[in-house]
Order: sequence, then C-alpha cells, then structure tokens
Amino acid sequence: MPATRLLLALGLVLVSAVGHAGQADDANLDILRSTIRANKKALVAASLTLSDDEAAKFWPLYDEYQKKLTGVNDRLVALVKDYTTNYGTLTDEHAMKLTEQYLDVEKDRVDVRREYLPQFAKLLPGRKVARFFQIENKMDAVVRYQLAEDIPVVEESATR
Repeated sequence: MPATRLLLALGLVLVSAVGHAGQADDANLDILRSTIRANKKALVAASLTLSDDEAAKFWPLYDEYQKKLTGVNDRLVALVKDYTTNYGTLTDEHAMKLTEQYLDVEKDRVDVRREYLPQFAKLLPGRKVARFFQIENKMDAVVRYQLAEDIPVVEESATR
C-alpha cells in the first residue's frame, strides 16, 4: 500500500529528527509532525472503507481523538529529546524520572484509546472499529520500531 510506505518514510524522518533533538529545529519538527498527521489521516481513510454517513460522523471524532493523542505524543517527544540530550550524563535519578514519565505517557495513551473506543463504537460497526484500532496500532508499531532502533539503551554505569 503506497500510503503505508509514505507514512513509514515520514515516520523514519520524524524519529531521526527527534533522536537528534539538538540538531532539529523545533519549528521544522512541528511542520514534519503536522505532515505525518495529515498522511496518517490519509492512510486511515484509504484503509477504512466508510459510507458517506459513517464518514460524516467518524472524521470529526477522529480529529478530536487525534488532537488528544497529539498531547500525549508531545510528551513522548519531549521525553525522547530529554533522554537523547542527556544520554551521556544520565544519572540514576534522571533515568528513573524519565522511566516514570514514560510509563505515565503510555498509560495516558491507553486511557485516550479506552475513552474513545465506545464513541467510535456508536458510529461504526464493531469490525470497522477493530480495523481502525489495528491501523492505529500498526502505525504506532512502525514509529516505535524506529525509535527502538535509533535510541541507545541506557548504560548500566555512569562511566563510559
């Protein structure tokens, strides 16, 4: 699917930009993230066959859902920037703080999805709702895979 490849390419660029936060201009990162969101929406549209009536109801809720997720994702980007900026001098305390914040972000991502699941279920049949969340999960997996590949693992000791 061409839309998937486009999203993957854009996701790789985003992850690379976040992973090198000191080199990435925040304005350019914001533009890039907006572009990815637009392409993500296009991928959802291409992958989720909606009737005109379903689409009229789905897209406003989708936009609201994505706006809420963007707030969660912004926190993840900030954590990745913090980590990559401080990786070489990371203390035990800072590592624990980042880990706690990361788990809070993950919990909040699940909370947003749980909050919107019944709302999507009111608009679409169960199979389409399940497909939508599968699409979301696949797109997240691509970005997370690249993050895992690009971000170094915390070293066990402060000395290198």
